Amino acid sequence: MEEAIYRHNKHWDKLYENLYKREIVHKLLKRVHLRQIEVMQGIRRGGKTTLCKLIINELIKENDPKSCLYINLDDPYFSELYSDSKNLYKLLELSEKLTGVKVEYLFLDEVQNVKSWEKFVKIAYDNEDVKKIYITGSNSSLLNKEFATLLSGRYLSSTIYPPSISEVLNFFGYKNRLDIVKNKSKVLKIIDELMQYGSFFEVLKEKESKRDIILNYYDTIIYRDCIANNGIRESKTFKEVSNFIISNTSNLYSYNSIAKAIGVNENTVKNYIEYLQDSYMCKEIRGFSYSLKHQIKAKRKIYINDNSFLAQTSFRFSKDFGKLFENLIYTELLKRGYEIYFYNRDFECDFICKKDEKLYAFQVCYELNNLNRDREVGALKRLPFDVKEKKIITYNQNDNIDGIIVESIINWREDETCS
Repeated sequence: MEEAIYRHNKHWDKLYENLYKREIVHKLLKRVHLRQIEVMQGIRRGGKTTLCKLIINELIKENDPKSCLYINLDDPYFSELYSDSKNLYKLLELSEKLTGVKVEYLFLDEVQNVKSWEKFVKIAYDNEDVKKIYITGSNSSLLNKEFATLLSGRYLSSTIYPPSISEVLNFFGYKNRLDIVKNKSKVLKIIDELMQYGSFFEVLKEKESKRDIILNYYDTIIYRDCIANNGIRESKTFKEVSNFIISNTSNLYSYNSIAKAIGVNENTVKNYIEYLQDSYMCKEIRGFSYSLKHQIKAKRKIYINDNSFLAQTSFRFSKDFGKLFENLIYTELLKRGYEIYFYNRDFECDFICKKDEKLYAFQVCYELNNLNRDREVGALKRLPFDVKEKKIITYNQNDNIDGIIVESIINWREDETCS
C-alpha cells in the first residue's frame, strides 16, 4: 500500500502538469482557509480529480508538498479499506511514516467506495486531525439525508460538470471574444463536435477513438454507478429504461407512459430514473408553475448531462440537430447554475430558468426561419408571467425581433445574461 500511496502523490516530487483549466477552481481556492469539508460531486470523468490536483498545485506553493495527501479510492490497491472507514486512518499513518511530514490537507477521491466514510470524515474534522478535507464522489446520494445530518454544518458542496463551452474554447486556444470573432468557422466546428461528442476533456483531445471512450464511460456509469451500487438484479430491464429515456430526451413523459412502453412496473421506472439521476447521467425537469402541486402532477422531461451519451448511445434513424442543439443548451444552463424548468400549457417555451430569484426565458432553435419564426417568438411573447430576459438561442444567427434577443450560441455569454 505504501507504493500505491507514493504513486498517487506525484506532487511530492513536482507540480502536476498538463492540467486543464476549470473556472470553478477559483471559487474553491477562495475557501481553502475555511475548515469546512469540501465536497465535490459529479459525473464520473467530469473533472473532479483534475480539480483536486489543481488545488494541490496551489497549496504546495506555500506548504510542504508532503503535507498534501491524495488518494483515489477507485484504485483496487485500496480495496482492503472499503469495508470499514476506520481503515482510512491507515492512509494518514502510512503517509506520515513514509514522508516524516504531518498530513494537513487530505484528498479522498471517489470516497463512496468506503463503507461509512462519513463517520471517519466527521471524526477527523471534529478532532482537527488535518487542516482541510476534500472528498469527491460520483453519486448525488453521497450526501443523502443520513450523511447530511451527520455532517451538518461541517461541509460545503459543489457539483462538478464536464467543461462548459467557454472552458472548451479556452482549451482550444480561443480565450476571448476577439479570438472567437476572428475564428468563427473554427469555433462553430467545435460546437458541432460538442453536439456529437460532448465535452469530456479526454474525448475532446482524442481524434480517432472518441466513440469508444464515450461507450466505455457509459458502460461504467450504467454498470458500476447504477446497477452495482443499487443492487439491481434486472440489469437488462435497467438498460432498456436507460436507452428509452436517452432516445426520448426532451420529450414529455410520465412514469406510467414509460412503464407501458417497456412493459415494467411504474415504480420500477421511477426508481431507475432516480438511479440514473444519482449518477449524474441525466436530470428530470418539471413544468414551471407557481403551484408546487401542479409541478408534481404534470408530465416531465429528461435531458442528458453530456451530449456524448445522447448522440452516441441513443436510437435514431438520422442526426437530429434540433434535439442535439437543445440538449447542448440545457447542459450549458446547468453549468451556469440555473434552476431549470420548461413551460407547456397552451404553447411551449423550452426553458424557464431561475437564478438569484430572477426568471429567464430561453427558446432554443437550431435555425430560425419563416416556418418557425412566429412560433419561437410568439412563445416568449405569450408567457403569462414576467421574466428578466427573453432570448432565442440559435446555432449561427443574431437578431432582435420585437424586443426578443436572437443570439448565436457562440455569442451567448453569461455576463450579459445575468447582468
